[in-house]
Amino acid sequence: MATVRKRKLPSGLVRWQASYVDGAGKRRAKLFERKSDGEAWLVETSHDLKRGLHTPAGVSPTVKEAGALWIKRCNEKGLERSTVRGYEEHTDLHIYPMIGAKKLSEMTAPAVNAFADRLREEGRSQEMVRRVVRSLGAIFREARRRGLCAVDPTAGLDLNLSTRDDPRPVIPAKAELQAIISNAAGRWRPLILTAVFCGLRGSELRGLRWADVDFEDRQISVTQRADAFHKIGRLKSKAGYRSIPCPPMVINALREWKLVCPMGDLGLVFPTGSGNVESHSNIVQRGFDPIQITAGVVQLREAKGAKGQPVTVPVAKYGLHALRHACASLWIENGMNPKRIQTLMGHSTIQMTFDVYGHLFADNDADQKAAEDIQVRLLGS
Repeated sequence: MATVRKRKLPSGLVRWQASYVDGAGKRRAKLFERKSDGEAWLVETSHDLKRGLHTPAGVSPTVKEAGALWIKRCNEKGLERSTVRGYEEHTDLHIYPMIGAKKLSEMTAPAVNAFADRLREEGRSQEMVRRVVRSLGAIFREARRRGLCAVDPTAGLDLNLSTRDDPRPVIPAKAELQAIISNAAGRWRPLILTAVFCGLRGSELRGLRWADVDFEDRQISVTQRADAFHKIGRLKSKAGYRSIPCPPMVINALREWKLVCPMGDLGLVFPTGSGNVESHSNIVQRGFDPIQITAGVVQLREAKGAKGQPVTVPVAKYGLHALRHACASLWIENGMNPKRIQTLMGHSTIQMTFDVYGHLFADNDADQKAAEDIQVRLLGS
């Protein structure tokens, strides 16, 4: 039976004690300064009890305690080390400092919204806010799996973030791609050509094996990847396993490169000098960036000169992932349908393909013809 009774504390203060019996038959209580607050809390608690959505505050872990259980679960599931590290950054840098001491039972949808607002106010980007709230939701889902909370207050939450940012990826122009290819030489040339014409992710390039290059059928099979810690492992999704056709230029460059490629136990196509997994930073800093600067594919950035004076210096314009976007744009321009693009890019859903490259499937000639037809129907000329 739920009751609200007046109590005089040892300190002499008078409080109202709201008590009820939880789903396990154990009596629970909470103190309030006002009777009306206790009664209102009991009404809400009774409602949640009937729906099976109530977790007593006494057994509810803090966000930090639940977060530790989630990270433990991520490690047990064998998630990639870089993925777990990213989750740990979300918890240690963003979640714990702000709400780590709060009980899960205190985190309602308004409380999560307030947390997201605070993240924005303290300078986190919109994308970071989204990622951190997703990680918070994963903490709640793991706690639900363990029976430590009843609801996930992040489910269906509208963070009301701005949608004004241009969602279209940055894609090098054809003239820029031509300049990059012309200036790619040595060990970097076959890698750049494979990235431009086959659209592999950086991790897939670093994990590509000679055994996956079919010179006879002129195609590359993507079967593994190298993570940020240089560990070879499985692809992130089933859709990532795919075969990609290669143009003659790529096949010829790979044939020539194989004759001088450092060989190691891993049999990698683009390894270090000792045959091990190459780092992403080395590919960019020693290969792709210098190629762009030599090719004139640069942007100007403010810096300090030798005497501390402000100077403008040219820096590489694109990251390595831009070559993947360029490949997709070339395939689309050549008339490949969206489903085929999804397969070649290794996207898990067609929606992902449209979200990233939907604007490239537009038919400008057909759109212009439709506009002219509308004018004729309305005005007759």
